[in-house]
Amino acid sequence: MIEFLFLFKNFKMRHSIQTTDAPSAIGPYSQAVLVNGFLYTSGQIAIDPKTGELNDENLKTEVTQVMENLKAVLNAAELDFSQVVKTTIFLKDMDDFEEVNRIYASYFSNNYPARETVQVAKLPKNVRVEISMVVVK
Repeated sequence: MIEFLFLFKNFKMRHSIQTTDAPSAIGPYSQAVLVNGFLYTSGQIAIDPKTGELNDENLKTEVTQVMENLKAVLNAAELDFSQVVKTTIFLKDMDDFEEVNRIYASYFSNNYPARETVQVAKLPKNVRVEISMVVVK
């Protein structure tokens, strides 16, 4: 009971993070939620926030757009990639892993976050990649 009271007493309000520099949510969710010093991002796909259209000309442009969308969400929460502790990458085809990994890695300097990468049957808007993150403020 004491542990619960300690946690409840120290609980901070949760804040939804929204920015026009990343795509608007296409469903009933936030771009990210900040609670108790942790930012949980929703999965980002390659939607160009300026046009609302998919930027999926090729795998490189798609992954780059996803990472730029995540960067915009992080910036809106006054965070950056150096504070990312966990990522999840969903791939339509695991054969894309090497190229996705190369582009993903270019956004981090060192101290890479923990991560899993999984192949899934289908992603929103039939994209090839979706990435979400957990970040420590």
